[in-house]
Amino acid sequence: MLTEFQIGFIPKENMNEILPLVQMLNNYKIPVETLKRRLQDMLIDGYQCLGAYDKDELIGICGIWVLNKLYVGKHLEPDNVFVLPEYRSSGVGKLMLDRVLNYALEIGCNTSEINCYINNDKGIQFWDSQGYKAIGYHMQKVL
Repeated sequence: MLTEFQIGFIPKENMNEILPLVQMLNNYKIPVETLKRRLQDMLIDGYQCLGAYDKDELIGICGIWVLNKLYVGKHLEPDNVFVLPEYRSSGVGKLMLDRVLNYALEIGCNTSEINCYINNDKGIQFWDSQGYKAIGYHMQKVL
């Protein structure tokens, strides 16, 4: 039942608790020490994260960036969205997203935008089911 999950913002001082889930999200390709350093820089830049809990266990995360861009204005970008495999299709992702979108409205955002890997079919299906539309490409050049 959905009511058994608790959704809330993770305090900055507890933010390292997201790292095991971030490691899983990235298939353990990024060393935890690298993730810790990056997270500290991200927190300085305003990164926030919502956590989903089953009792005391962190079972899902949804990072949050609040950005302003010329073409869209103030918007919220969910980032590093991940739910433990055994909790997928239980409604946890939608619960987190609903909370994030309510927060976006509370702080005056016009839109929400996400980046989703091309080969992440289940992720694309989730975002599409939540009303997100593909409007472009996310491209990267390694320096």
